[in-house]
Amino acid sequence: MAIADAPTPVPGRASDADRRRIARALQEHSTQGRLSRDTYAARVERALTARSQAELDELVADVRQPGPLRRATLAAVRWTSTLSADIRSAWEAGRIPTLALPASSAHPTTLGRSIDCDCVVENPSVSRRHAELRRVGERWLLRDLGSRNGTRLNGVLVTAEAEARPGDYVSLGPLHYRLAVPDVGRPPARWPAAARHR
Repeated sequence: MAIADAPTPVPGRASDADRRRIARALQEHSTQGRLSRDTYAARVERALTARSQAELDELVADVRQPGPLRRATLAAVRWTSTLSADIRSAWEAGRIPTLALPASSAHPTTLGRSIDCDCVVENPSVSRRHAELRRVGERWLLRDLGSRNGTRLNGVLVTAEAEARPGDYVSLGPLHYRLAVPDVGRPPARWPAAARHR
């Protein structure tokens, strides 16, 4: 009685293990965004029907893992990109005018174009009564007063009363302010970006 040995792999022929390895590599590159879903699906289909190792290698030739020089270059570019964003953020932070949060909880501070507001912002894109800041204990709350161009807190549109903190960014239409701790000693004589405090 003859005992069947395991089949001897034919050199250059694709094995099931090779096909699975290539399919996993394609899946990894697809999840990293280096392959579209359609390309991934088409290549996996080709991997399952590949007859040679050369056909399998061709499927991942354009998405192979980068070598050490390429990895170092990509890391340097990523670092430079984040450094650039950090520098831009720091540059803009010094140029964004500050808006002092209300020191007292006696009455809310209204912001808008009307001379009846506590903080008058002389800009046509700001509504007459645009927004309101009020202090509740040690917290500050920001509320949009139905303005036409909206109020944003840290880039998020304010649709209900939102808690604001020193250092947050408030946008009244196209104008941007950084909220600051109240200056209890003296009120500002002139608000930045053509805004003034009553």
